[in-house]
Parts: sequence; C-alpha cells; structure tokens
Amino acid sequence: MSTFDRRTLAGSSLLALGLLFVAAVVLSGSLFRGARLDLTANKLYTLSDGTRNVVGKLEEPINVTFYFSDSLAQDAPQLRTYASRVRELLEEIAAASAGKVVLQVIDPLPFSEDEDRATAGGLQGVPIGSGGQNMYFGLAGSNSTDGVAAIPFFQPSKEAFLEYDIAKVISSLSEVALPVVGWMSDLDIGPGFEPTTQKVNEGWVMYTELGKLFEMRRQETTTKQIEPEVQLLLLVHPKALSDDTLYAIDQFVLRGGRLLLLVDPHAEAEQAGQGVDPTQAMFEGKSSDLAKLFTAWGVQYDPAQVVLDAQYALQIQARPDAQPTRHLGILGLGSAALNQGDVVSAQLESVNMSSVGHFQLAENAKVKLEPLAQSSANASLVAVDRIRFLPDPQALFADFSATGVSYVLAGRLTGPLTTAFPDRTGKDHLASSQVDANIVLIADTDVFSNRLWVNVQSFFGKDVVDAFASNGDFIINAVDNLVGSADLIGVRTRATSSRPFVAVEAIRRAADDRYRAKEQELQTELAETERKLTELQSARGDSGSTLLSVEQQQELQRFQDEKARVRSDLRQVRRQLDADIESLGAKLKFLNIAGVPILLTLGALGFAFWRSRRRREQGA
Repeated sequence: MSTFDRRTLAGSSLLALGLLFVAAVVLSGSLFRGARLDLTANKLYTLSDGTRNVVGKLEEPINVTFYFSDSLAQDAPQLRTYASRVRELLEEIAAASAGKVVLQVIDPLPFSEDEDRATAGGLQGVPIGSGGQNMYFGLAGSNSTDGVAAIPFFQPSKEAFLEYDIAKVISSLSEVALPVVGWMSDLDIGPGFEPTTQKVNEGWVMYTELGKLFEMRRQETTTKQIEPEVQLLLLVHPKALSDDTLYAIDQFVLRGGRLLLLVDPHAEAEQAGQGVDPTQAMFEGKSSDLAKLFTAWGVQYDPAQVVLDAQYALQIQARPDAQPTRHLGILGLGSAALNQGDVVSAQLESVNMSSVGHFQLAENAKVKLEPLAQSSANASLVAVDRIRFLPDPQALFADFSATGVSYVLAGRLTGPLTTAFPDRTGKDHLASSQVDANIVLIADTDVFSNRLWVNVQSFFGKDVVDAFASNGDFIINAVDNLVGSADLIGVRTRATSSRPFVAVEAIRRAADDRYRAKEQELQTELAETERKLTELQSARGDSGSTLLSVEQQQELQRFQDEKARVRSDLRQVRRQLDADIESLGAKLKFLNIAGVPILLTLGALGFAFWRSRRRREQGA
C-alpha cells in the first residue's frame, strides 16, 4: 500500500470517527433528555418524595419568579454561590413538575419595572452600597386565579429548610381556601364578652394572629364529633372532657386529622369562673390532662409534676418592692433548647414557658417522640403544689438538685395509633389509625398567653403588639406545618451545601482542649500559691507588716517561674495548632495538584509494562 493510500485511509478513519462521535452525542441527547445524575455527597439536587408528590398533584400551572440582583452581588461571592444553589433547586422542581411549575429568573436592575414587580410580589429589598440601591433575592409565586405567595428573602442560614419553603409556596398556591383550624379550650383564648369592661374581647394575641392565616372554628368542649372540614384540632388545656368528646378526638386523629395539644400541670392563665369564691379558687387544681388518650398512644405525662431548670430560669420581680430573682419554674428557652432540625422550632431565638410539664414514651410504645423543646440537664422535677403556693421564688433553690436528665417539654409524636375506646363499635368506628399520626404536644398552656411573649398597648384606640419572645412563631409554625399535606410535612429539613473541614475542626478542638488544660493548670498553681502566701503571712509574728518574708519571696518567685513555663506551653500549643493545620493544607494541596497526575502516570506505566510483557510472551 502506497503512502497516499495510507494517508487517505487514515483521514477517512478520522472522519468516520468524528461523524460517529457527533452521531453518538446527538443520539445520547435524544435518548437521555432530562436525565440527571446527582453526585453530591448529600444529594443536594435530588428532590424528596414529598416535593415530587406536591408538584405531581398540581392541577393547574403555578408561576414562580426567582429574583436575584446578580449585578449588585459581585462583591458577595457567598451569596452568589447560594443563589446558584437556589436556582438549580428551582430548575429541578420545574423539571419534575411536567410543565406545571413555570419558572422565570429575573435580575431586577435598580429603578426598573422588574424591581417594581419584585416589590409588588412581596419581596424584601436589602439596601446595598451608598447609591440607595436595593438587592433582591427571593421568590414570588402566583396561580391562575388571584392567589399569590412569596419568600421575601432567601436567608443562607435557613438553607436546611430551602426545599421545604419552596414546596410550601407551591403547595399554598394550589389551595383554593384557607385551611380550617378547629379550636377547643377551657381557657378564654378566643373572642368573647368581658363582664368587667362590658366590651367584646377579641381574644388572646395568639388567637388573633392565627385568625389572620387560618379559618378558626370553635369546637365545644361537649362536642361528640369534630366538624368534617377541620384539618387541624387546636386543643388547649382540656379539663374533665367527657368520654364522648374524647372519643370524637380519638376518631379524628385516627382518620388522619392533625392535632396540636397543649396541656399544663399548672395553667397560670386559668381564671376562676364568675361567682366562684376567690379563696376556694386558690385551692382548686389548674392542671389539664388527656390521660385516656395518652395511655392508648404510649405517652407518659404526669400533671402533678413541674420541671425546674437552673440553666434556663428567667429573672423576674415577684413584688414591686423586691429585688429581681431567678425563677426555676419560668423558663426562657434559647436556640440550644429548641430542635434546629425541625421546621417548627428551628431559627427561633427564644420561647418562654412557665410551670411546664414534660412528656416521655411508655416502654412498649410504637410511636416516636421527637423533641421540639427540652430542658437542660441542669433540671429536676418538683410537685406542682410547690409552684402553686410559692411566696418567694428563691425557696425553689433550697432543695434543688439536678437529675442530669433533659426533659421533653414539647415534641412531635408520629407513628401508628390505636383507639382508646376498643369497646366501641359502629359503621365509622376505627380501631387503628389509617395513616401515621402527626401530633405536636406541648406541656404548657402559658406559652399561649400574652404575658410570656407579647406586650399589648393601646395607641389612639388601637392595640399595638410588641413581641419580646418567639412564642407566636413557635405556635404558628406548628399550626402551619400540621395543616400542610402529608407530603409537605415529609419534606422537613435537608442537608446543607456547606462542607466543613472536619479534620481541621478536629485538630482545632484537640488544641483547644490542651489549651484549656494548661490554663486550668495555671489557675490551680495561682490558687495554691496564694494559699501558701496567706499561710506564710499568718505564721509570721509581724503579721501587720506589708513586707514579704524570705519564704514568701521564694514562693512568689517559684510561682512566677511556673507561670512563665505554663505560658510558654500555651504559646507552643497555639504554634502547634497552626503547624498542624498548615501541614494538613500542604498534604491536601499535594493530593489535589499532583495526586491525580501521579496516579495516571503510574497507571500508564503499569499498562505499558503489561503490554510489553504480553508481547514478549507472545513472541516466545
């Protein structure tokens, strides 16, 4: 074969390979259109089944517009990275909706019509720079009617709830009416007539706020059936309910109805009824319970016990003429006491509770109790009578002894339930739950009252509300979450895109431990030296002299030498920490830069050696 023929053959082969490659690309693009492969460690771009079900049930298109001021975020790389995360998740949701979620992405330039539409859609602009420009980073949604919903601003700190928040917007736009919340209470939480003022009372602030978001329907405490339209039953301080009413609640939950239940060992908001002797009312119990249902559900709750907590105790002023003092029975729960993995309690700054009880599961319970709020380990239990007749809160410290147990003050109960009335029958009677129950339990009713979370002042005839705690958000989050579909509740939290340097953090923690140990050693030496100096001074005959004796001077010099040594060790610990981190960084750089080329080179050399050896064997 001539040189020309070989060149022609080689050129034809390359052309054929090129055409084959193009054909393969076109064919794969057609065959695998829409296919996605999520290779992230936490499956960040794999939608949960709950979200897929939410968008799969849409009957009409939902329009969502993602606004991000990309041109104004040039100097905010972390925000730009999170914006890419939000956009990619929205694209995944739109792709999974089969065209029912219509996504539009807009960069609202300052003083443009897009900026006006973003503001009208409910987004919140954040001032940036000195030119009066606002940056937008949110979501506006609408349906075919007049329904609108929005996420005013995507907060990076809430990334764990990103998918839930987006799915909630889509789910709310698919609803045609406000969710119905039935409420039943032995407290006057709702509107009513106030005999003392001869005026209509609008109810507690918590009830008023709920009424802005949901349709509130009262269910009498003597009812024998919960209204069929009720999606969530809000049960506050149930006292001495009849078996018929308990059975109505039992069957409501077994049919899949949601329940938000607040019981209390000592409901301080409970007022004596009209015409009741005040002295007699002082000795009447103010506890509430749902013992028959709790027993059937596998929940243990003692209405005669109150949780005391020395770590979360709030400071109060018992009397105008008394000094403020900490009250072990009135608790201010911060973020450490609230479950940051549940949408109900996450991101809350403080929730106040008073004379609160606790829940736990029975030994053979088939349900799961996930804490939403819990005490610290520096807590104990006390009889409710100690709280009822307490002239001085300081008295609670007298015999306080921490048990080392963190008590569940509020929790989410999930799982299969059985009826508390197995002897009853009937066409519609249920012996067990049709779907897994989803119940939020709170062992305090005072969390609902105004005094623990909000100040109400009259301003020109109108009530002005000023919240000083997150109780309102806690209750509204619980109601909002429970009235959602089971699919939406199933989304809950997801892993974040943040990937911390675990090895570096481990090195830092170990160094901090060594540092604290050295500091403790120094403090111990200091205390011991002060003790010896005091002993030497007291042993001197001229104890009134301010001059140091020889022994004291030697002891002081010894301590100063020891102090210098310990401080040198502390500096060495810090230097070693930096050295360990730099060493780890160098190893990572080497692996990232040279590791892959070295592996490829070794692989190529191994392959070449294998081929050479095989040829020699064939030649032999």
